[in-house]
Parts: sequence; C-alpha cells; structure tokens
Amino acid sequence: MPHATQHADVARAEQDCAVAPAELDSALRGGPFHVALRAAIAARGLPLQRVQHHLSRHGVRVGVTSLSYWQQGARRPQRPESLRAVRALEEILQLPEESLIRLLAESDERPAGRHCAGRSYRALIEASGVLEGLLAELGAPRDGGLDTLGHHERVRIGARRELAERESHHIVRAQRDGVDRYVAVHHGDPGCVPQRMTVHALENCRTGRVRRHHDTGVLAAELLFGTRLRAGDTFLFRYAVEDGTAGVSREYVRGAESPGGQYALQVSFDAGALPVRCHRFTQHSAAAPRGGRQDLALSGPHRSVHLVEPRLRSGYVGIAWDWD
Repeated sequence: MPHATQHADVARAEQDCAVAPAELDSALRGGPFHVALRAAIAARGLPLQRVQHHLSRHGVRVGVTSLSYWQQGARRPQRPESLRAVRALEEILQLPEESLIRLLAESDERPAGRHCAGRSYRALIEASGVLEGLLAELGAPRDGGLDTLGHHERVRIGARRELAERESHHIVRAQRDGVDRYVAVHHGDPGCVPQRMTVHALENCRTGRVRRHHDTGVLAAELLFGTRLRAGDTFLFRYAVEDGTAGVSREYVRGAESPGGQYALQVSFDAGALPVRCHRFTQHSAAAPRGGRQDLALSGPHRSVHLVEPRLRSGYVGIAWDWD
C-alpha cells in the first residue's frame, strides 16, 4: 500500500506505470538484486536524488553514492539501516512486499567450492535483522556507547570438531557518561541450539539478561560492569560462551561495522581432531568475495593458529580450516 505522504511525482509515475514493464517483472522474479533495483528505479523515472529524498521521508538516510553502488552491483545492502532502506524502497518504488529483500536473501555470489563453508549471504542478513531486534529488547544501542581499544578472542574446537567455546577479552573506552554494560553477541555454527549455550562472566563483569534466537543461532547477553563509566574511562572485562551444540565447524569469522582497535584471534584444536590446513581471510562485506588469504601453520605443542590485526577495519576477518 502506498505511503500516505508519498510525493506527487511517485503517484504520477505509478499512473504511468500501472502495469510494470516486462523487464521489471522478469528482474523481480529472477534477480539479481542490483538488476531488479535498477529496473524499478528506471520504471518509476526517479533520479537517485529523488529516491534519496523519499527515503529520508521514511526516516532512512542513505547516500546517493550508496544507491548508485547498489544498482550497479558494486556493493550490496548489509547493515540494518541499509536493510530498512531496501524495505522502504519497495514501498517508494511501488514493488511487491519483500520482493527486493527476497532477492538479497536468495543470492549468494560466493563460489561453492569443496572447502568453502562460509555462511551464506542469506544467513548473515537474517542474523543482522534478528540481532537488531534482540538489541532493541535489551534497550541497547548498536555501538553500546563504547569504543573498542583491544579485543582478543580464543576459540576452542572440540573432539567432535565442533565449536566448543569462545572466550573474549575486551579493552574498551566510554564514549559518554553513564555506560555500565556491554552486550555480547555470539553467532553459532549452522544447526546450533542457542538455548543450550551458556554465558560465563569471567572478569570485571556479571551476566545480566540473555536473549536467544533459535532459527539464526544468535545469542545476545548483557555483561554488567557494576560501575558507571565516565566519558573517556577505560575498562577491561572478560567473558566466555560455552557452545558445543552444532556439528562440524570449519571457520570462525569476526565482523565489524566500523574500524576499531587491535584484534587478535586464536583458534585451538583438540589433540584428537586436528585440521589438515588452516588459512586466514578478509572480506569487505557479506556479499563480497573473500581475499587476503594467507596460510597459517598449526603450532605443535599448542595445536593452535592465530591472526593479529593492529587496527580492525570494517568488514570481516577470520580463520578457516579443512578437515581430512
């Protein structure tokens, strides 16, 4: 249903395009997303500046450059704000509900090689939307009012080749007065059972409310500091998530929406379940191909591999491994 405040130029375009062109119908049915978006904008006869204006009236801010990249296929919407923009575009461009979102969810541009077991684009955007809802339930802003100065993670792979546990040590700095908690997020491997996961507050914090979403494997947990930080204060805390509820694990990925401080990831393996090879990788976005591949040697006595990023960039970084 059209928005009550839509502009006259959209209404006129709707009258001129009461029946969508065949090419638009075809693009909406088969995609890909950027082709369908470009066809829809062209069918409505709206320049990108007008599309941006209509989005702002829906309370969504997206730059003209981003819109241009989306319709060229150079980038794809990923963050919650971007996904809200896609839903608003369906209304602005008079498209069937979920038509553009469906194309995003169904497309997966990564090659399906034998050792490529990364999460699908569909899984990542569904988890992103779920996480937004869980944070809203907890009354937590996306950034939490904290800057990350350092984040060290240790992932333990168990005897069944499963992701058994993840431990995190954070060094943060308060952006404003009054921050007294952090919301930890854990995204388990496909097939995991968040209801059976346990959050352990290990140092300088205690566990508060915990929210779980079974279908996407997302868990969000409050870690309460027991003190209110002032703007500029630093704080150190440590926690762990006991998992072990999914099947064979093949990678661990850390995503960041904005640049941060130092990040270190260590993956250790059970003595009876050692991979045949490991490598690190980076990824600009969930839709982008992986790059920055570098083989990692498994150290003998510690049975572990690691990576260190002096300054974490937005996007994804992770370690993947192959079993025999």
